[in-house]
This record gives sequence, structure tokens and C-alpha cells, in this order.
Amino acid sequence: MMEKEEIFSKVLRAGRRTYFFDVRATKAEDYYLTITESKKFTNDDGSFHYKKHKIYIYKEDFDEFKEILAEMTDYIISEKGNEVISERHQKDFKKEQNFSDNGESVTEDAIKSTDSFTDIDFEDI
Repeated sequence: MMEKEEIFSKVLRAGRRTYFFDVRATKAEDYYLTITESKKFTNDDGSFHYKKHKIYIYKEDFDEFKEILAEMTDYIISEKGNEVISERHQKDFKKEQNFSDNGESVTEDAIKSTDSFTDIDFEDI
């Protein structure tokens, strides 16, 4: 089924995610809201693709939807504040790259797997 043309739209860009808020019309020419989350993913070869998730909100649900959304967002802000806690979500976050002695990149799993090794002085053998 083809989507109806947007009547009114707003876009929220948030890092790798983009949120689209679109007012659309039913066949009876009544309005409803769609909210689409589009998230960008990069493939190993450098190309990228998007995954999209969409919800539809109809007028008969607006009051309860707004109340619950406000309650949930107020709860999160009162419990955790406005500051983003996860450093991965900070605007200036850069993933640390670990390198071996020969300059090759080392994965975090490789580093963890060597944590259980014991240093041995071969002169003691």
C-alpha cells in the first residue's frame, strides 16, 4: 500500500538517527500522525544503509499518548537528569583504537584474552 502524501512534516536529526513526524490523511480525509525512526548503518565496505521503524498514531489516541509520553519523559529527566550518561552517545565520543607493538590494530576481545596470561622471565626457566 502506498503512503499518502504528507500534509505537514517535521524532521529531528539526532546523530545516526533521524526522526520524521508526518501528518497524513486517511481515505476519509481525517488526519493521523506517523513517527518514523531512520537509523544509518555503515557496511564493512564503506557503503551504508538505513533501517526504518514506523508507528502510526490516530486522533482517538492522542490525549493518552501525549499524557504517557509526557509522564515517561518527565520520569526519565527527574531520575537521570538531562545529561547523557553513556559516553558512546556524547557528541565528542571517539572510540579508542588499541595498537600492538608493530602498529597493528588490536581488538578489545584480543586484549581481554591476554589479561589472564602470566609474565614469565625466561631466565628463570
